[in-house]
Amino acid sequence: MRVRITYDCDVLVIGGGIVGLSTAYAITRAAPGTRVTVLEKEPGPARHQTGRNSGVIHSGIYYRPGSLKARYAVRGAAEMVKFCAEYGIPHAVTGKLIVATDRAELPRLHALVQRGRENGIPVRELGASQIAEYEPEVRGLAAIHVGTTGICDFVAVARQLAHGSGAEIRYGTRVVRVDRRPERGVAVLTAAGDVVRGRVLVNCAGLQCDEIARLTGDDPDMRIVPFRGEYYELARPELVRGLVYPVPDPAFPFLGVHLTRGIDGGVHVGPNAVPALAREGYGWGTVRPRELGSTLAWPGSWRIARRHWRYGAGELRRSLSKRAFTEAVGRLLPGVSEPDLVPTAAGVRAQAVLRDGTLVDDFLIREGARTVHVLNAPSPAATASLPIGREVARRALSAL
Repeated sequence: MRVRITYDCDVLVIGGGIVGLSTAYAITRAAPGTRVTVLEKEPGPARHQTGRNSGVIHSGIYYRPGSLKARYAVRGAAEMVKFCAEYGIPHAVTGKLIVATDRAELPRLHALVQRGRENGIPVRELGASQIAEYEPEVRGLAAIHVGTTGICDFVAVARQLAHGSGAEIRYGTRVVRVDRRPERGVAVLTAAGDVVRGRVLVNCAGLQCDEIARLTGDDPDMRIVPFRGEYYELARPELVRGLVYPVPDPAFPFLGVHLTRGIDGGVHVGPNAVPALAREGYGWGTVRPRELGSTLAWPGSWRIARRHWRYGAGELRRSLSKRAFTEAVGRLLPGVSEPDLVPTAAGVRAQAVLRDGTLVDDFLIREGARTVHVLNAPSPAATASLPIGREVARRALSAL
């Protein structure tokens, strides 16, 4: 006897950040009539990585040619500007400077020029005296200007994706259990005791994505190790016209402390990168022993610590000492002083780490039976969210 199942939806998306909502939007655009339900544990969209970043539309200059990050960031930046213009979402294409302040950084700066050109990004090389054309208060030995970088309101983008998707979006709905049966689909139990049934599950849970993967019975073979990024607001925003970045260390996926003038006219300074003591640990006072224990139990966490302890010590020092943070900013902006930096909201990066301690440096999407898991989508995922959403949607629709 064949059991007839009543499905609440065709595709069940867990996570109401910009990637989850872009996926829902892409599914209903590609296959009209597909029933999509999005479950988000927070009372509204984009409450974590999406809503706590610096609002930069990244050009794609940093990422390895041919990687998903490079392809999707370059494509996504152009699409994001067009999307914002179409729906009246605040945005601007500002360009940015990447500035070398030390001779040791010059080869890395030149490598970025080459990488940018390989990725099809227009780049202008600047000598020390030319930096003032763009940023009179910034000092450096050399710089590059990247014209396609911009800024926007990613929370507004997420809201528009939610509205435009036509999906049923259930806020305040936390998933506590998943029953996945390859021959039938998935049934999800929420903290409120409701059961939601779907034919295919898409995991866009960000900081919780590895936990959700394990609930489905799939072994993601990675862990999210959360890194908190702490920001300051510049009390004298007139010191910075646009976006100013240091030359990043290619050994890390972090871009270093930078200055970004946002859509609201304020200038954000940061972030650094320190281990968070909880998945959503936005300050040193937020400690969740179970989550911290899970991070410490993962072999990759200790291998990162052993391999990169010098880098980590510097980041920790800048977290605990405002003077040290100010000194780091002062290399780019000599006129800045401690009173110029006003603490503001922090963010947490959901960084996937492999068992051997490798920091996953590309977007990571994996499939299981009736499941698609987005397992690494930190920056520049907001920039790249429209292409990422289409790729995840393609896989989800194939699973149907």
